[in-house]
Amino acid sequence: MRDIMRLVGVDEAGRGPVLGPLVVGLLSIPKDDEFMLEEQNIEDSKHLTHAKRKLHYDWLKKQASERGWYAETIVCPPNRIDTAVYGQGLNILEVDLFASILNRHQQTFNKELNILLDACDVNEERFRNRISERLNGWPWMKTTMIAEHKADTNHRIVGGASILAKVVRDMEIDRIATELGKPVGSGYPSDPNTVKALPDLIREDGIHEEIRWSWATVERFWLKNYESPLPKRELSGPNLFSNPDEATSS
Repeated sequence: MRDIMRLVGVDEAGRGPVLGPLVVGLLSIPKDDEFMLEEQNIEDSKHLTHAKRKLHYDWLKKQASERGWYAETIVCPPNRIDTAVYGQGLNILEVDLFASILNRHQQTFNKELNILLDACDVNEERFRNRISERLNGWPWMKTTMIAEHKADTNHRIVGGASILAKVVRDMEIDRIATELGKPVGSGYPSDPNTVKALPDLIREDGIHEEIRWSWATVERFWLKNYESPLPKRELSGPNLFSNPDEATSS
C-alpha cells in the first residue's frame, strides 16, 4: 500500500432497465497518475461507443494490474433490486452499494483519499451523508468525500468508474442473451429488442430471474396478457450490502 493521495471515483450503471443487474464501479488511482486519464481521454461512458468503452475498460484493468490502480465493480442482481423497491427504495439501495464498494476499497487504501461520487439522489448532500453513515470507521484519515450530479461528466476519475460499471453490465446482458439464445437488447423498456424478448421472460408460469418484477413495465405487460394477479417476488437474503462480503464483485 502506497501512502500517497489517491483519487477515487464511484458511479453506477443500470438503474432504469427492466432486465439485468445494477452495477456500481469504483476507480482509484494515485493523484500523480491523474494526467494519464486525460491522455487516454477517459470520460463518461454515455459519451462513448460500445467498442470504445471496452477499449477503455481493458486499459483501466491493465493499469490496475501494473500500476497499483484499483478498478472494481459490484453487481447487484434483480432479486436484490426488487427487495429494495418493495422496501426502502432504490436510492437507499444505491447508497448501500456505494458504501459497500468504498468499504472494500478502504481495506486496502485507508487514508488520504479524495472521493468523488456521482450523486444518485436529487439532494447531493443527503446522498453523501447517507453513505458516510455506512462507512466503517468514518471519518477516514485525511479523506474528503463529495457527491455531485453529473460527476461522471465533470470528472475523469468518475467517468472511469462509469466505464467499469457500464462494461460489466454490458457483459451481464451478453451473458443473459447467450443463455436465452436470443437478443435481449440493452434491457431498457424503450429498447425494441428488449420489448420483443418480454413474452419469453414474463410468462404466466414464471417470470425470469433476470427480470425486475417490481418494474411498472412488468406490471403493464402482465395485466395486458394475463388474468391472474401479478405475483410478488419472494424475497431472500439481506436487503442491504454494507458488509462487503455480502456483495458480488466482478
